[in-house]
Amino acid sequence: MSRSRDNSKYKTIGEVAQILNLVSQKNGSFSTHTIRFWEKEFKQIKPKIFTGNRRYYDEHAINMLKKIKYLLKDKGMTLNGVKKVLNSKDSEIDELINISIKRKDFVKSKIKTIKNLISNIKNRNG
Repeated sequence: MSRSRDNSKYKTIGEVAQILNLVSQKNGSFSTHTIRFWEKEFKQIKPKIFTGNRRYYDEHAINMLKKIKYLLKDKGMTLNGVKKVLNSKDSEIDELINISIKRKDFVKSKIKTIKNLISNIKNRNG
């Protein structure tokens, strides 16, 4: 199955690692092994396997990975705790997680904008 690089609804595992900002502490590059580990631990993550046995993630899988990262890394939950939350049928919990992730992404975006503005000012003032 061919896939257009631009505007595709699927992302490679490397692109997803970049979206999630999963950076290896060893070498500073984007780390994909965490995603592979989470795939084994969480049945909710089902990448599509296309040509060359490569993994591709749709929007649903990426959002699930964002939730898992948020609960594990930001909230400090255990793997079993996250599994319980994700297996819960409570839509209020899901909505709270989604709101928290969106808020976090918004704040990160604003910080990035501010850093760029500061950098531009420094460059102009030389």
